[in-house]
Amino acid sequence: MRFLHTSDWHLGRSFHRVGLLDAQAAFIDHLVGTVREQRIDAVLVAGDIYDRAVPPLAAVELFDDALHRLAALGVPVVMISGNHDSARRLGVGAGLMERAGVHLRTDPGGIGTPVLLPDGHGEVACYGLPYLEPALVRDLLGAGKAGHAAVLGAAMDRVRADLATRPAGTRSVVLAHAFVSGGAASDSERDITVGGVAAVPAGVFDGVDYAALGHLHGCQAITERVRYSGSPLAYSFSEAGHRKSMWLVDLGAGGRLTAERIDCPVPRPLARIRGRLGGLLDDPGLEAAEDAWVEATLTDPVRPPEPMARLGRRFPHLLTLVFEPDRAPDDPRASYAERLGGRTDQQIAEDFIGHVRGGAPDERERALLRDALDTVRAVDTLRETAR
Repeated sequence: MRFLHTSDWHLGRSFHRVGLLDAQAAFIDHLVGTVREQRIDAVLVAGDIYDRAVPPLAAVELFDDALHRLAALGVPVVMISGNHDSARRLGVGAGLMERAGVHLRTDPGGIGTPVLLPDGHGEVACYGLPYLEPALVRDLLGAGKAGHAAVLGAAMDRVRADLATRPAGTRSVVLAHAFVSGGAASDSERDITVGGVAAVPAGVFDGVDYAALGHLHGCQAITERVRYSGSPLAYSFSEAGHRKSMWLVDLGAGGRLTAERIDCPVPRPLARIRGRLGGLLDDPGLEAAEDAWVEATLTDPVRPPEPMARLGRRFPHLLTLVFEPDRAPDDPRASYAERLGGRTDQQIAEDFIGHVRGGAPDERERALLRDALDTVRAVDTLRETAR
């Protein structure tokens, strides 16, 4: 059976102040064309269909168009909700859509019920695991702890229990939206940390033939059978080095697996340039950046006059300007943001307590801080899904 694995469409998202709806529509054209040309048997979409719980109307229309075009090809689609999606909104009409071959998996209670896809070698059991917010699904899944590893492990126990009832030789695929250990993150993924830990081990997917992952925006293989497709478009300058693509996966008899990358269209390349203003304006080596979306970081000791306008004359697609003067970390002129760069919420809170009190928090206090931060994140998730 031939699958096309994609994820993290983030329909409705912009890149800084540039709207991406046309580029997202071009990706959908590419997706549908690939399904037709490569004779795809099923499309797997591993979450974050939309960029926010209440997407703009134009994004909903694009999603609707994609589903109609895929259904017209007679190709089954299996998709799950991600942490950016409203599971309830995305799942509206799921029962009716199933009749057209569009299988929306947004309810954690249905994790152990697969979509069965037949081919010449038997059936492939395809399980959809929507994004699992630990505080919200711990009791439902009977997880021992309210952490990502615990709830995903409990979900996979349900998958393996159902798979054990299937005929011998039944192949299996799991869609999941999570941060798996060994994956490389970028700046555009929303933090899903719980208890100071976001990642789950790849071994949680042991026992299935392929795990189609979403959440991380870089295409990558954690293992031969556990892969991220990444987002089809870049959503932050940290993705400047990404090659945006989808996985074309062939799952043969006995679970034999091969995978290759199918490149996605690039609306405009990204460039990150850094240096003093004069050097950036004169450097012939930056010619390629003149047609790219540009993030410029100025290192002049003193902010030069009108830097955005001056850079914009050479780089007309300049989107963001960062000022990071060459200074020692302990320089009193360093900004607050510079001093906090790369630090987690937990570290910042602990440092604040130490600064105010004159002593670092003990382990009990650190645990209280972790619980408080996790509660805030869970409340934010509830608010998003309730909108």
